[in-house]
Amino acid sequence: MHVRPVSTEVLVQELADRLAGQHPGERLRVAIDGPSAADPGVLAAALIAPLRLRGRPAVHVSTADFLRPASLRLEFGRTNPDSFYAGWIDEAGLRREVLDPAGPLGSGRIVTRLWNAATDRAAREPYAELPPEAVVLVSGSLLLGAGLPFDVTVHLALSPAALARRTDPAEHWTLPAFARYAAEVDPAAFADVVVRLDDPRRPAMVLRA
Repeated sequence: MHVRPVSTEVLVQELADRLAGQHPGERLRVAIDGPSAADPGVLAAALIAPLRLRGRPAVHVSTADFLRPASLRLEFGRTNPDSFYAGWIDEAGLRREVLDPAGPLGSGRIVTRLWNAATDRAAREPYAELPPEAVVLVSGSLLLGAGLPFDVTVHLALSPAALARRTDPAEHWTLPAFARYAAEVDPAAFADVVVRLDDPRRPAMVLRA
């Protein structure tokens, strides 16, 4: 493999080209995986308009709207990296309300927000109907390796030094969770697309031989 530096604009356009060409005539479920320091939600949002221009309606879902209730999420404290690693995202809810219905045999009716973490209550979001060729972009951290049914996976990779440097000091307690994710899951080894973001102004795409 080799690494090719690109501009942010080129990154977005090339990803949109690649995703638009996947599963023509069918819905597509895409993971945009990365720590908050890599802003996976920003990349997901940036892909919506280019995908629509290519004839693929796109919807962005953030795992921040699919957290487990605070009583479960914070059972072992607000800054427990092990809980953050394995117990914050409501994976069952994400699968049930988004990924399974967006799949080839699904109903196409999804909920884009399941839980309001600010009020710690159900978001009560109405169901949305996906068009036949819709692309569902799911952004968040620690998304890969848990068996969630994605059709395409994009991993935003930072070196440990860059991750520590770009993570808000108030969130440094999450760093052991990301180190564990890199060691146990190693998403950069199998994600369909890997983007190195040590310098956010100069992303680089990892191209496999």
